[in-house]
Amino acid sequence: MKGDVVKDMSAQLESFNVLRVPETEGVKYTGSKLKILPYIINMVSELDVKSALDAFTGTTRVAQAFSQIGYNTTANDISVWSEVFATCYLLSQKPDSFYQPYIDELNALPGYRGWFSENYGGDDENGKKPFQMKNTMRLDAIRGEIEEYGLSWEDKCVLLTSLIHAMDAVDNTLGHYAAYLSGWSARSYNDLCLKLPKRHRQKTENKVIRGDVFEAVKEYHDLVYLDPPYGSNNEKMPPSRVRYAAYYHIWKTIILNDRPEVFGKANRREDTRDTVSPSVFEEYKKNEHGHFIAMQAIKDLVEQTNAHYILLSYGSGGRATKAELNDILHSYGKIIAAQEIDYKKNVMSNMRWTNEWINSDGKYCEYIFLLEK
Repeated sequence: MKGDVVKDMSAQLESFNVLRVPETEGVKYTGSKLKILPYIINMVSELDVKSALDAFTGTTRVAQAFSQIGYNTTANDISVWSEVFATCYLLSQKPDSFYQPYIDELNALPGYRGWFSENYGGDDENGKKPFQMKNTMRLDAIRGEIEEYGLSWEDKCVLLTSLIHAMDAVDNTLGHYAAYLSGWSARSYNDLCLKLPKRHRQKTENKVIRGDVFEAVKEYHDLVYLDPPYGSNNEKMPPSRVRYAAYYHIWKTIILNDRPEVFGKANRREDTRDTVSPSVFEEYKKNEHGHFIAMQAIKDLVEQTNAHYILLSYGSGGRATKAELNDILHSYGKIIAAQEIDYKKNVMSNMRWTNEWINSDGKYCEYIFLLEK
């Protein structure tokens, strides 16, 4: 990194809105990085980067932005719905004119009561279902028709992305599918309508992976963005709880169209039970040495990441403490930038060029750290 970059970065961050933040598209999502995209883009804008990995890409907003600013981008996540989004936004290259006839035909289909309607559609006045029956009936018809088209995987991903966005626009939730509102939300009365995803012409060489993050970070990238899921820092957290992957079980079912066995009031998939394949980054227990398993996972991940720069974001509500993150990051490189974002005030704190952390005790903040290995 050039010597004068660090000196100039503070001034750039104070006027970050003068830089164009790429337009990205996504759905309501607990881990969405939409709000911090301007900060991310400005922190990396002066780095010498040609390749980047978004290691926990989720709805792919960061990966979309990386590609648009010219990085050859790899998007990785273990979720099949994330793979679909990434394929749509990072790999598909056919023009909108190819997909519009399919969109028009799908929007014109009459609905019927199928598997999705039986499990997720509500037709009374009380709500407590993720969608109104009229929209799950449309979902049943549209999802079946997409399967009948026999499209290539990339083309199918564009239509499935459109479908999930359409369902997200008429849902009866607070942004996840582990529980539903007791009364119908205003948007749930709207009619399901598919729209073309807002894709951008691909000018970079991109790649999509659905796999373990520890495998993904072995391949070298100039920049790796780490945004691990994290469990609560509440010491009284019960041993049985909803895991992160379970929040979006409906998206997985829409993608796979596999009509799984479901359980509970939210009709979650059997493979999203709390005891099935939990993320190590959400683990609230301690190992035999008295250290939190989630913190050890972050330490291992930073150590094993093969990159020149690591960008790490983390919320103050997670298991990690500022002191622990400080120790981990300084063990494997030099912190060249650190930010704290206070969402309630919607402001960014001043940069600190020392090892001292900004005090945010008692309020929720998002931290972003830029590490040079």
